[in-house]
Amino acid sequence: MPKMSIDKLTPIKMAGPVMGTRWQAELGLPAGVEPQAVQSELAAAVAQVDRQMSTWKPDSDLMRLNRAPVGEWMEIPPALMQVLERGLEIGRASGGAFDIGLGDLVQAWGFGEEAPDETAIRANLGQSRQATHDILELDTTGLRARKQAPLALDLSGIAKGFAVDRMMQVCEAFAIPSALVALDGELRSKGRQPDNTPWSVAIEKPDYDARLPLSMLDLQDAAVATSGDYRHWIEVSQTRFSHTMDRRMGGPTQPGIAAVTVVAEDCMTADAMATAILVLGVQDGSAFAQREKVNCLILERVGRDLRQHGVGPLFEAGT
Repeated sequence: MPKMSIDKLTPIKMAGPVMGTRWQAELGLPAGVEPQAVQSELAAAVAQVDRQMSTWKPDSDLMRLNRAPVGEWMEIPPALMQVLERGLEIGRASGGAFDIGLGDLVQAWGFGEEAPDETAIRANLGQSRQATHDILELDTTGLRARKQAPLALDLSGIAKGFAVDRMMQVCEAFAIPSALVALDGELRSKGRQPDNTPWSVAIEKPDYDARLPLSMLDLQDAAVATSGDYRHWIEVSQTRFSHTMDRRMGGPTQPGIAAVTVVAEDCMTADAMATAILVLGVQDGSAFAQREKVNCLILERVGRDLRQHGVGPLFEAGT
């Protein structure tokens, strides 16, 4: 197939609602590609992820798995299998810092549909639990899963990244050579902008009250995701706790890291890695990022200031 000349691409922006937020796409469309067809396929891709993996939809495949009896195999669709498998892989690699089975803690602390449950909080706080990768069994060939113990799965730390990857697959199916797709704070790029400049994305300043850029990052054929303590949090005795749960603590991560930004080849990995590093903390998180060979920027709160810790060539020079 002949290489597409960059000056023959038509710049176009698309967006739509999903998962309580919006998906977005900035594309350079080759001649003959119908924008409405692309937008329809992008919307369908993210809607499928929401339909299969949402904890807000009682009839989602994920919630059916949560309700399934312990010890019984349940058939699951291929996309959900892919996310569960990658989630367990990163769970093992991070020593259980990333854990997709903490949905009950998320709900107990009031980050789901219900108000905080003080009884459940007290019962779990300070109690380490078995890692989900030791409880959930996957039959990837037969597309089945079963739990060896009660488990409340929550894919909020990986599903949005996977949705971004699915959007990029749509772009590739239409042979679109220039694309930046996003869902909330997760983004993935392909090629360069239609004017042949790099895609430039903002790393957000972890501010509780405003959305401000901390710095800019050129992104080409890569994905970026950020996890932080500044968008969804609860205040207890004048201390703010984020929505990210720590399996070892039986509750939210301890205050300290404000945000973690990870750049990786795919957005599902970047999304989950950012959460894992946030849970691990500065020292262990940096060591984990080095082992996994991912670029990451850790922003640590030190009083009212932010201390930057960079891992990998993209971020080391700025720290």
